[in-house]
Amino acid sequence: MLKFSANLSILFTELPFAQRFAAAKQAGFDAVECWFPYEHGSAAEISAWLTEHRLKMVGINTPWGEGAQWGLAALPGFEDAFEKSMRDTLEFAHAVGGPAIHVMAGLAGHVSPSDARRCYLNNLQRALRWAEGSGSTLVIEPLNGRDRPGYFLHSVDQAADIIDHQGLSDLRIMFDCYHIQVQEGDVIMRMRRHFDKIGHVQIAGAPARGEPDQGELNYVEILRELDRLGWQGYVGAEYKPTGASADSFGWLADLRRAGIAA
Repeated sequence: MLKFSANLSILFTELPFAQRFAAAKQAGFDAVECWFPYEHGSAAEISAWLTEHRLKMVGINTPWGEGAQWGLAALPGFEDAFEKSMRDTLEFAHAVGGPAIHVMAGLAGHVSPSDARRCYLNNLQRALRWAEGSGSTLVIEPLNGRDRPGYFLHSVDQAADIIDHQGLSDLRIMFDCYHIQVQEGDVIMRMRRHFDKIGHVQIAGAPARGEPDQGELNYVEILRELDRLGWQGYVGAEYKPTGASADSFGWLADLRRAGIAA
């Protein structure tokens, strides 16, 4: 059966950040993830909240850069800033238990595709060297062009091709079913095709990014297939509740009744 984590950047936002850990535990989660936890507290504070509520941190992001860059890895001219952000994130991750780190590519629509790719590959190679022995897995996540126009990494096949590049085999894909459905569709087939490269899975309803049991994706079938494939990691609940977060977990109860969720 599958395990689930609550994304505290998008769930329980009606509460102050420090109170979201208790809310996630009360809702039945034993793991959490967060886009930019260092914006809400020090590593020591985050670690204390995790310990207090017996939670595991399973995923964080690198900083989103200056303004709306949404990452730096594929942006030529920001190599030094990328190095600092990556090293800072690795240090933070180590202090909060070694979660997976999403290395954000950045909005590169103004950069030639060849230059952006060259920069991205070089920065990912460097990041993997820095991450050796850290306990954290580095993941890359395709984001759909409707929500993030210009984001460099936009498809699962593109992510898989990057991982196959020499020196990048230790990278993994953040398989966000919502982004994949909006951008590409065919979620189950893509999951099967790239299963050995997946490092984390996230879910939300499509097309509105609401509760997983709302919209055009059948998560009972998607997650049953993920379980059949032998997924051992967490599945991140990363959706925008249509009401209070605490009242939005009917989908999880349904999955438990179906024998899919622990």
